[in-house]
Amino acid sequence: MDQKLLIEVGTEELPAIPLLKELDNISKKWQIVLEKYALASEFEFFYTPRRLVLFHKSFKTQQENSFAEFIGAPKELAYKDGVLSAAAKSFMQKTGLKENELEFKEIKGKEVLYHKKEIQCVKSSKLLAQMIEEWLKSLNFGKTMRWGNGEYEFIRAIRSFVCILGDELIEFESYGVKSAKKSFVHRSVSYEALEFKTIDEYFKLLKDNFVILDQEQRKEKILAEFKELEVKHKLSIAEDIELLAEVVAITEYPKALLGSFEAEFLEIPSEVIITSMRENQRYFSVFDKNKLSNHFIVVANAVCKDYKQIIMGNERVLRARLSDAMFFWQNDIKTGLQPSKLSNIMYMQELGTMLDKVAREKKIASFLCQIYDLSSKEQEILKALDYAKCDLLTQMVYEFGELQGVMGYYYAKKMNLSEEIAEAIKEQYLPNAEKDPLPSSEFSSIVALSYKLDTLMGLFSIGKIPSGTKDPYALRRAANGILKIVFKLQKSLKLKNLLDSLSLNYKSFDTRILYDFMLERLYTFYPVNASFIKAVLSSQNDDLLHIDASIKALIELSNKENFNENFTTFKRLANIASANSAKIDEKLFEHKAESTLFEAFKKCDLNAKPKVVLESLFALKPYIDDFFDKVMINTQDSQIKNNRQALVYSIYKAFLNIADIKELSV
Repeated sequence: MDQKLLIEVGTEELPAIPLLKELDNISKKWQIVLEKYALASEFEFFYTPRRLVLFHKSFKTQQENSFAEFIGAPKELAYKDGVLSAAAKSFMQKTGLKENELEFKEIKGKEVLYHKKEIQCVKSSKLLAQMIEEWLKSLNFGKTMRWGNGEYEFIRAIRSFVCILGDELIEFESYGVKSAKKSFVHRSVSYEALEFKTIDEYFKLLKDNFVILDQEQRKEKILAEFKELEVKHKLSIAEDIELLAEVVAITEYPKALLGSFEAEFLEIPSEVIITSMRENQRYFSVFDKNKLSNHFIVVANAVCKDYKQIIMGNERVLRARLSDAMFFWQNDIKTGLQPSKLSNIMYMQELGTMLDKVAREKKIASFLCQIYDLSSKEQEILKALDYAKCDLLTQMVYEFGELQGVMGYYYAKKMNLSEEIAEAIKEQYLPNAEKDPLPSSEFSSIVALSYKLDTLMGLFSIGKIPSGTKDPYALRRAANGILKIVFKLQKSLKLKNLLDSLSLNYKSFDTRILYDFMLERLYTFYPVNASFIKAVLSSQNDDLLHIDASIKALIELSNKENFNENFTTFKRLANIASANSAKIDEKLFEHKAESTLFEAFKKCDLNAKPKVVLESLFALKPYIDDFFDKVMINTQDSQIKNNRQALVYSIYKAFLNIADIKELSV
């Protein structure tokens, strides 16, 4: 008979970020344990800052009887000259059989050693302790804590175990803790674990003592209170999914409270205030008509009648932090951005200082300005690069590293640098994450490309090349950013030529390695099987815009009903084609199918955009099919044979300018 099962692992305060990173795996890993022990069933998983909880509404009280089948060597190999072979002895050891107990069974037409063994069921109560320990040891939170003279290890010290099947306690000891019918409630109520008798009483105990066990219910409570505060005070609270998840993870009975700070602090750039509140205090920003307000939301984990003291305490802490930020802001404005002092910051031992990096970026920018016909903007772009990294020297960026670029924008504005330069400084690192926006202008794009290209060229030139999953310098992200920016600009950029030209400014290295590394990123850009990308890259066209257009054109055409028929025809043509540079001589055509195909091919505009070229080539299908049906290519007349081969190769070569159909699979 199935019964309810409750498992609670009580811990010291769990750090939110490691918990949230492993969150998706916690239930999956318990499911793996259940399947291993043949006790799989549905369950719910809950967590609070001080507990991990598994609850089965219906759990098997024992395993079901099962059978294990063992298949061994064929009969002729089990015995050699009437003596047991090594294979047979291995089978006996595996099954626990004696020689006189060996049996053979015909399987797939062969007699082989065979044994079917019944596996007796085991009561769940005898397995649960081992299952819980296996589950806990499978969890990976990154860094762990040791306690009990270093004997025990987990994300945080384990202080209690609850394991109840039906209403019976499963007694065991693990991590130095004995299981019991006790659980810790909210600290505002008691610091001691409180007793209960049944699973139903457990849930009631937590509810009555201000522990909302279900994380989704905690989230709903917070959002409902946000809404109430917004309506009451006519303000709007910033949506922040990640911060909300973190707050849910660190509270057992959340309470959203509205606090405030002096309006004079709004002189500081809003990004500084928001970052300080979010990163240091886990406060939510508040806006009044789309402008940052001098209010904030703190989600408390306390139970009391009057929350004024909690609000005042948080206001004092924030006031101190904003006072520091104001001091940094005013001092940095006085100092301004100072390019020459970048020589005091070492970028990388083999690549010199940050000033050296800027010098290389400026060379790249000049080269890009030539390619993109931006000579009128070149001097301003170079000026933007002079100032782009200067905010690394400021007190504000020293305190809030994530605001580099952003603070440079504000300081550039205070120095009366142009809006274009200020924007470029702010956007120089974009995109810095998967969902980040791209630079908003061509001007900013050149600055961002220069930064990312120098980073890649420099690090590849000194052998800092990503391997496997390791990418400490985020070079894959830099390469992705370059491709996305170029595609947005919609201007041709021959990548191989670019890398070869820029390599003169670096220690000698094989630019082909970097070229391949960058193009490999394309395999994650498009919703299509990898052969489409490989086919286009095999064309050897290094123009990034042409590559992007070719892949998109191929994908679009592959969604049409007749694509498979076209693909079959051109695959056959590609397999037959062999390199032939001979000029096609119409006088050597013997069949109408030859001349008809050639005339249709001559009408194809091979200089058009990839989509138009592919459509015109695919339109040749009936003529190619007719050609294959009526014309023998490998005729005995070598002159005619060569001419026909030249015709086939010319069509294949036209396709090859976009993609190598030999690499395509559908």
